[in-house]
Amino acid sequence: MVDVILLERVENLGQMGQVVKVRPGYARNYLLPQKKALRATKDNLVYFEKQRAQLEAANLTRRSEAEEVAQKLDALSVVIIRQAGESGQLYGSVSARDIADAVTGAGFTVTRGQIVLDRAIKTLGLHKLRLVLHPEVAVHVTANVAQSAEEAEMQEKGIDPVRLAQETATREAEEAMAGAAEEDKADE
Repeated sequence: MVDVILLERVENLGQMGQVVKVRPGYARNYLLPQKKALRATKDNLVYFEKQRAQLEAANLTRRSEAEEVAQKLDALSVVIIRQAGESGQLYGSVSARDIADAVTGAGFTVTRGQIVLDRAIKTLGLHKLRLVLHPEVAVHVTANVAQSAEEAEMQEKGIDPVRLAQETATREAEEAMAGAAEEDKADE
């Protein structure tokens, strides 16, 4: 385990200024290159204390900017058109990059690293996602995954186009069977 000083809040780890123990690989490959932490040496502790006021001011500025964007972004819904099978399973999946591109297309600049996908999106429908604009500011956006713009509008209204298509096909099959039975009776 390695001791590091956090230069900003890191989710599930700690707040700015805390000295925490992390695995060497996590520190070496993520925290240190991303400038989210410094190794906890005596020199770095002294340096951090000198820079603390500036770091907190910069963090406060970034946080207020993120909160302004969050107010505009809150409850945003983006449409992503994908091909899918009859059951609603996608041919492939929707990635964080696809969602970031759709949100950017809606007029907000976000990166795929800011999108939190708990699980892969592999079905049509409305999927709620978390978008982390700042370590202390997150908003929820909705990804409306559909086969066409018309289906996306139906999904927004609460209609499931896959179930509707299946019900229509079942109804048509029942009507065809009933029609065939009537023809058999007429032939007798």
